[in-house]
Amino acid sequence: MTAALPRQATPPDEPPRPPEDRRHVIRRRALTLLIIVLLIGVPAGYLVISANQSRDSGKDKEAKYSATGLTEGWPSKVQRRLYQVQVPHPSNQVAYYETNNWKTSRLYVQFQTTHAGLDQFLSDIGVSRDDLRKDDITISARDRDITGWRFSGPGARTGEYYGLVRERKNPTPTLDVVVNHQNPIYPMVYVVSRTVP
Repeated sequence: MTAALPRQATPPDEPPRPPEDRRHVIRRRALTLLIIVLLIGVPAGYLVISANQSRDSGKDKEAKYSATGLTEGWPSKVQRRLYQVQVPHPSNQVAYYETNNWKTSRLYVQFQTTHAGLDQFLSDIGVSRDDLRKDDITISARDRDITGWRFSGPGARTGEYYGLVRERKNPTPTLDVVVNHQNPIYPMVYVVSRTVP
């Protein structure tokens, strides 16, 4: 049998506390409730907001990477360096699309530039205008379907398309290039750069 602990007596010089009035009880309980809400509600709210932002970010990335066809704008510097497609300055109507799988990675790029810009681009990939062959559509039908490029119409009938393939040993990218000279001042360039990792 255990002995009961003795109760500590109140000090004789301290008067007993008066009972709490109703207003004080309500204020104390409201303050306790507020502290509990802040301790639980604020972190929970933060987690909900963070989860929504993360989900939205994932949806944006999914939409970006599941899109088919070209995206208006310049490829990133990393993409241009990796695929060795340097878009010359000045250029407009720039658009790109990248696909990756376990076998082959491709970057599709289109841009319109000046004749000096075209010469610079061709020089960057190690060829010249003399290497372009008239009426040689070097971009495959599969790649044209992916990008929506159509090499037909008046330019195809009048011999305005020139193409070349810049083959290089893996992992250096191989480039399929088609140049449309329908506009005599600003040629349109289409490039498919593919690399096998």
